[in-house]
Amino acid sequence: MTESHDVWFTDDPAAFLAVAGDRLAEDPVTATVVTSTADRFAAHGPPAGVPHAWFAVVRDGAGEIAGLAMRTAPFAPYPVYLLAMPDDAVRALAAAVLARGEEVGGVTGLRPAADVFAAAVAEATGGAVEVHVHFRLFELGTLVEPRAVAGRLRPVRADEAELALAWIHRFFADADEQAGRPAGHLEEASAFGMADVERKLAEGVLWFWVDEEDRPVHLTGANPASYGVARVGPVYTPAELRGRGWAGAAVAEVSRLLRSGGDRVTLFTDQANPTSNALYLALGYEPVADTVQLVVR
Repeated sequence: MTESHDVWFTDDPAAFLAVAGDRLAEDPVTATVVTSTADRFAAHGPPAGVPHAWFAVVRDGAGEIAGLAMRTAPFAPYPVYLLAMPDDAVRALAAAVLARGEEVGGVTGLRPAADVFAAAVAEATGGAVEVHVHFRLFELGTLVEPRAVAGRLRPVRADEAELALAWIHRFFADADEQAGRPAGHLEEASAFGMADVERKLAEGVLWFWVDEEDRPVHLTGANPASYGVARVGPVYTPAELRGRGWAGAAVAEVSRLLRSGGDRVTLFTDQANPTSNALYLALGYEPVADTVQLVVR
C-alpha cells in the first residue's frame, strides 16, 4: 500500500453502500455492476460457495474517495472488479489485496484501471497478463423501433425455469462461438444456476418472446434497477431460430418496460461479437465505456 492511500475492506454490502453511496451516485451507469451486486448481496447475501465477498474503498491522502472495487464473482478465477480510479490508487489497492494473502488470478472492470491493477499484480507475483474478453458498456439513448415481427413478449413462467436456465447456459457457450473463442471461455456460465433463475422470476426480470402459438423463441433478461440504472441481459435466441427479428423486438420491448419506470437502461456487449453490437446500436444504444476481463497467470 502506498503512503498516500488507505484501502478499507468490508464484507458488509450495506456498510459499503453507506460509505460509497454518494460516490456511486455520481456515475451510476459505469458503476452499474457494483451497485447491483451490492444491492443484491445486501438483500440476499452472497451466493453459496463464494470464496471472496468483499467491497473496497480507496481513499487518498486527503481522505477523499479515490476509487471503489469489489471481489464477489462466484466463478474462477474470482476476479477483482474495479471502477475508474487514478493509477496510484489502483496500485495501492493491488498491494492491499495481495497483503491480505489473496491469490489474484483475474481482474475485470473499467479500463484503464483494470489494466493497471493486473500489471501491478503480475509485477508483484512474477506472473503475466492475458486479455480474456473485451466488453463495451452501452446506455439507451432514443429508442429506435425495430421492424414489426410476429409474436409477443411475456414473462417466463415458473414451469419454464428449466428451459430458461438451459438457454442462459447456451447463451454463454454461443457467445464464445460467435466471438471466435473456445466454448467455456466465459466462466460465468458454470456459476449461473436455478437459484439465479428463480430470483429473476421473483424480481420479474426474465422474459420470453413467444410466437403466435405461445412457444418460446427468444429469451431476454435484466438486472433490477440500482441507483436508477437497470441493465439488460442475457439476450439469447437459439441458433436455429435466429434471423427473424425476435431479438430486436424483445430487447426493444424490455428496454421500454425498464425505462417506463423512470430508470436509465444499459447493457454490455462482447466487443468481438459484431452481430450483437450492430443490433444494439440500431436500437439506439450508445457506447459509454470499455471494460475488460484479464487473467494473471
